[in-house]
Amino acid sequence: MLLAVVFTALLVSLLTGMLLIRTQQFHAHLSMDHDLGGVQKFHAAPTPRIGGVPVLAGLLASGALLLIAGPEAEYRLYWGVLLSAGPVFLAGLVEDLTKKVSPLIRLLAAFASAAIAIGSVGGLLPALGIPGIDPLLASFPVAAMLLTIFAAGGVCHSINIIDGYNGLMGGVALLAFGALAYVSLAVGDLPLLALCLAAAAAVLGFLLWNFPHGMIFAGDAGAYLVGFLLAELAVLLVARHPGVVSPWFPLLLLIYPVFETLFSIWRRKKRQAAAGLPDSMHFHQMIYKRMVRWMVGSKEAKHLTRRNSLTAPYLWGVALFSIMPALLFWRHQWALQLCALLFVFAYIWAYRRLVTFRAPRLLVLRKANPNPKREVIKPRKVA
Repeated sequence: MLLAVVFTALLVSLLTGMLLIRTQQFHAHLSMDHDLGGVQKFHAAPTPRIGGVPVLAGLLASGALLLIAGPEAEYRLYWGVLLSAGPVFLAGLVEDLTKKVSPLIRLLAAFASAAIAIGSVGGLLPALGIPGIDPLLASFPVAAMLLTIFAAGGVCHSINIIDGYNGLMGGVALLAFGALAYVSLAVGDLPLLALCLAAAAAVLGFLLWNFPHGMIFAGDAGAYLVGFLLAELAVLLVARHPGVVSPWFPLLLLIYPVFETLFSIWRRKKRQAAAGLPDSMHFHQMIYKRMVRWMVGSKEAKHLTRRNSLTAPYLWGVALFSIMPALLFWRHQWALQLCALLFVFAYIWAYRRLVTFRAPRLLVLRKANPNPKREVIKPRKVA
């Protein structure tokens, strides 16, 4: 049954993405972002930004299959989480189509989805693994509810922040869903495993169109939907297996996008800029500027797209720097805490190296000449 769920989500997501790309002339006035001049925009041509639709379509198709032939425990959890994602997905989709939904409204929609999940599937974070805080959460359920809602909204926002280059968000999310599926299998939670695998397959179906050529973008609906699913699955894994899965497992698993958000807020405050104001100083943008030096200066669309896609693999490696130890130590809290601390130090060190033009030379994709002259081969003299 799990195999059928995976293939259904993948196939429907893939076909829906293809349909949206092939029919873009009919919805371009709504789905495309024609403004290419923003500080966080690096694509070469107007592109549909409704990639959340294929992801949702794949999830709905797998959910329908479970509803018809799956065990009750699996489809109840599956549909409880999926229906909870409704507010945050709709807010993102309306923004993708109208460009008129503020970040605050989208964040409130994420809070609403997290609150619905608490009631529908018991998605309540029971502990943080911090002495003094855990007894407080146990004594005051309202505090635990507020913490869970705030954490879910923060993860949604952080996934949206790293959605900047072809394959970046989708690749990181695919790795994280795979890690969640592994731990779900390790603790024997088959309903949660089905949801993790379906989410991974649906994201993969979108990713095949997004990377490397960028034929469709996730948009706010896609980023917020994926962010909510990651947050909710992480919370459920801890909530359904207290004392087995450490609360620090999801924190280390998602520390790259989460710390990117926190660091960006601190960085903007230090520069006396508005915390919510877009800029071009995110870690992935520094990678693009300082390390991906391929065809710098070229204005050709194929070169811009290629340079864009070369950025994501660097960030996949950054994500793996936290995902791999999270997989190894998912039940050992002290090891997870140590790895989280090491990641923070490594992130700050790497960011400072990039900002000060001291990127490791071996990792830099060297600049190529955008307009190479044809090499003239002189005939050799015969002695």
